[in-house]
Parts: sequence; C-alpha cells; structure tokens
Amino acid sequence: MYKIHYLNKISEKGTELWTDDYCITQGEEADGILVRSASMHDMQMPENLLAIARAGAGVNNIPLTSCADQGIVVFNTPGANANSVMELALCGMLLASRDIVGGINWVQSIRESPDIAKLVEKGKSQFAGHEIREKKLGVIGLGAVGGPLANAARRLGMEVYGCDPFISIDAAWHLDSHINRVKSREEIYSQCDIITLHVPLLDDTKKMIDADAISRMKDGVVILNFARDLLVDDDAMAEALRTGKVSRYVTDFPNEKTANMPGCIAIPHLGASTEESEDNCARMAVRQVMDYLENGNIVNSVNFPNCEMGICHTAGRITILHKNIPNSLSRFTAVMAGENINIAGLVNKSRGDYAYTMLDLDHVPSRNAVEALKQIDGVLRVRVIK
Repeated sequence: MYKIHYLNKISEKGTELWTDDYCITQGEEADGILVRSASMHDMQMPENLLAIARAGAGVNNIPLTSCADQGIVVFNTPGANANSVMELALCGMLLASRDIVGGINWVQSIRESPDIAKLVEKGKSQFAGHEIREKKLGVIGLGAVGGPLANAARRLGMEVYGCDPFISIDAAWHLDSHINRVKSREEIYSQCDIITLHVPLLDDTKKMIDADAISRMKDGVVILNFARDLLVDDDAMAEALRTGKVSRYVTDFPNEKTANMPGCIAIPHLGASTEESEDNCARMAVRQVMDYLENGNIVNSVNFPNCEMGICHTAGRITILHKNIPNSLSRFTAVMAGENINIAGLVNKSRGDYAYTMLDLDHVPSRNAVEALKQIDGVLRVRVIK
C-alpha cells in the first residue's frame, strides 16, 4: 500500500485516479507528496519519501538538490496549464492595447452619479486604444504556451514573429506556416509592436528585458510577461514606462515594484487559475507518481533524467538513483553477474550531477544483491520494483 500526502488541495479529477493500492496519509510516512504552492524548503522530508509531484510547472517552492541527494524524484506538469496561460496572455494583450482597466475604474468612480450615461458618452474617448489586428507580435519561446499563442494571434490577423532556438520538433510541426521564424531576440526587439515572453528562467534569460534590450525596441512597445517574474528588470521597466518607450507592461507576477508602477497592469498570478488547468495538472501529477511508484518510470522530472521502460514483463526490476559517476553502470552489472542474474533490459540516463538506471532481470534479485548495490559509491536509493 502506497501512502500519499497532500500539502495543498488537489483537484478531485486527479485524486480520483488513485487505485486501491493507495491511501491518503498526513505525511510522516508518505511515499509520495502532491503539492501546488506550499513551500517545502524548511520541511523535514519523510525518510521513505520517494516522489514529490508539483501540480503545476514552477518548482521554486521545492528544494530540488537536497531532494535529489535524498533519492527523492521531483516531478512537475509542463503543458497541463498551457491553454489557461495562453488565454490569459491574449487577454493581457487586449488589456494593454485598449485601456479597459482604466475605463472600468473610471466607471466605478462615477457610478453614483445620476448622469452616468451622459458622462460615459462624454468621457469615453480618454480610454481609446488600438486594435491588435495587423500589429506585429513577437513571441519569445514557442513551447507549450508560446506556440499556441502565436497560432491564435495569426488567426486574429496579427503578423507574428517567433524566436526559439531550442524548439522541439513536435512544437515546430504545430506552428502556423505563416509565422515568421527569426534567429535572435534582437530581431523581435527591433520589429515588433507587442512582445510576449514564454521562456524558462535560466542564467541566459534572467533579466533579459533590461535597459539595453528595451533601447532596441520600437517606441511605445507593449511587453507581456506570463512566464517568470525575473525575466524582466523592474527598474529598467519602470524607467521605460516613465519615458513612454514602453507604453504598457503586463505581468502575471506582482511584486512591491510592479504593483506600484504607473503603466503596469499587474495580474495576481492567474495564469493557471482555471478549473480546467487545475484538473489537468492534478491528473498529470497523479499519473506520474503512480507510474514511478509502480513501474519505476520517470517522466517530467526536474531533478533526475527522464527514463522509462514501460511495465516490467520480466521476473524482476531494480531501479537505482545515483550520482553521475564514471563506471557506475559497470559496477551495477557486476553485482548482477556475481549473482548469476541475466540482465534482460537496461536503461541508463544522466542529467547533470545525477543519473538513473533501470535493470530488468530474469530472476528476482536477492537481498544480498540489493544491499551490494546500495554500498556502491554514489548510489542514493535502490528500489526493487518487482
């Protein structure tokens, strides 16, 4: 019986997938944890904890390295909330092009007036804006959110430019053929009226929208950020809004600066806040944890390599989480040879400092063999799946 603990409320669309082999616990002896926004950095992990699944994409609330060192696989659910974020980015584009927020706030300020209808007709011109049709949209990052957004913008009559040097073959196949692929962000900066960010936060992308980048953009450009807060240098953005170089900045990540920044529309992190998104994330998180606990397969991990062998059809399966140390694989196979156990199938993958090995065996491994594997330098956790 596997024990599962929830740190946040998880959609029933996901939790209904647990079979009779699973029970819900309060966490002290959990084999798996499901989490959304709760911080786990100061949490003492249960000794037998095998997996953590974040029902969402961001994992900054989880201590990834220390989990890896304890042999705990951390999953996220990329793409499960993509449509929700894409729709909000479209909304942000319209909010920035038409002063809808200003107009709504103005109506509220005169709502008690008996002449409100006349005041509206007289004063509405101060909130006039622009259509997005035929405007040039630059999409930086053409993955699960950026790709569909680019396609949607094309259907709305926009001229779309996309930049993503790491685009997957699958994502590329799904792009509208009329989207203009460019090789660098600089081409986006110089040509586009609206720029939207859909990239992960990496050393190369942290504060990518800084004073230098903004200086290369068109006057009055609109910038949308529904990806990560730190992609934009807030101080540079405040100055650009003050001078009018940037006409509007729309972000889904309010902070003490953006919430008080004139010209910034700060949305309270609503990108994934739809019932459909929460349902999709929960389903994906539960399925990934079940597949790992039952079969040893790793799909969408953020601290170990993805590695899968399907359902085991041999007599036994052993999985080994370990450091990425040379000759580890030969040591593992030597233990099996010493027990006269034939290896029917083997997969070994690495990711940075960590690696994962799956061994399908024609005999069930002995306790001595399992203990011998645990004693090998760099081994973090050994599991007998079957």
